[in-house]
Amino acid sequence: MKAVSISVALAATGLAFAAPEAQAAGSLNLICSADVVICEQMTADFEKESGIKVNMVRLSSGETYAKVRAEARNPKTDIWWAGTGDPHLQAASDGLTLEYKSAMLDQLQDWAKKQAEGSGYRTVGVYAGALGWGYNTEIFQKKGFKEPKCWADLLDASLKGEIQMANPNSSGTAYTALASLVQIMGEDQAFDYLKKLNANVAQYTKSGSAPVKSAARGEAGLGIVFMHDAVAQTAEGFPIKAIAPCEGTGYEIGSMSIIRGAKNLDNAKAWYDWALKAEVQSRMKDAKSFQLPSNKSAEVPKEAPKFEDIKLIDYDFATYGASEKRKALLERWDREVGASAN
Repeated sequence: MKAVSISVALAATGLAFAAPEAQAAGSLNLICSADVVICEQMTADFEKESGIKVNMVRLSSGETYAKVRAEARNPKTDIWWAGTGDPHLQAASDGLTLEYKSAMLDQLQDWAKKQAEGSGYRTVGVYAGALGWGYNTEIFQKKGFKEPKCWADLLDASLKGEIQMANPNSSGTAYTALASLVQIMGEDQAFDYLKKLNANVAQYTKSGSAPVKSAARGEAGLGIVFMHDAVAQTAEGFPIKAIAPCEGTGYEIGSMSIIRGAKNLDNAKAWYDWALKAEVQSRMKDAKSFQLPSNKSAEVPKEAPKFEDIKLIDYDFATYGASEKRKALLERWDREVGASAN
């Protein structure tokens, strides 16, 4: 009788606690590995449409992979949206993510479907974008620097202290750069290049888009980033010009994965299906996200760097998304580049 009275009293004072199952039914724990502006827009739009409360954390894709792996026995995350595909593929190969075949698959571009098929449907492509850099045209003009059109141009001694790129351990962007250079040059030559480039790098950032934001603010001359991140700064009115390297470049397939052991699985699937809709992907440009959308019917932003205008390599996602290969490249980068970083 006392228990009933206490329950009634709590309800009357507005202090009653919902059962854990009821709370879980209305929430979603999301890690977003894109720029914070699009993360916040996506979160707000989904909450408005679904009524599901989203607990969103913004982390770079390398950081997310490490977190998901560390929490494998007791996952705190339900779904991981965006970020480069390599860590998503590594998580899939490590059994950290869940197989899910969305009803939206047939609406996607072939490259997005291949990402899903190659992972055993443990991840899927949500957008794509080519690697390159953005440089501050005012700084380059003022200091008399030549426009860097090729990877080789970034080794020019005049650019000492003018370049920023991210650390490939935390950033999927930087890992894509590392893996791209290995595929373009061969591994030993790529590391020779990176060691020479290190002399010109002022800072290795945690986030992949941070270098070009620094260039936009005049804190660096150039940032090695995905080209759409450079274009986003141009769209904001900063004197940034995006460049696709003349020797060729890699690209990302930004991906999405449901975490194995997700506490809010139905809501994770609801986000997954929703995020693949054409109308949702068409809205990304409103947050100045200029990637190529994975839904064939989504509107491609006019500012988005188009693959047909860029010399792309045949990026080997299976090899460079594999756990052992990624681990080996990162360990070598730590030894030969990171250990002597400025």
